[in-house]
Amino acid sequence: MRRQKRDMNTRAFDKGYQAGITGRSQELCPHSDDEHRQNWISGWREGRSDQWDGLTGVSGVHKIRAL
Repeated sequence: MRRQKRDMNTRAFDKGYQAGITGRSQELCPHSDDEHRQNWISGWREGRSDQWDGLTGVSGVHKIRAL
């Protein structure tokens, strides 16, 4: 089994970051578990912040982890 599948908190953060950087709504969080939802929302907030700072496309590649 791949490492990313085992650590759901990190995966939730990464998926939330991807959703935030692309401008999707926070309401689209797919998690019902409180811990995973909190990690997704934290990633989403960081992604939105990076989008507002202009770190999209090539300038933000260093922020995205390899999935």
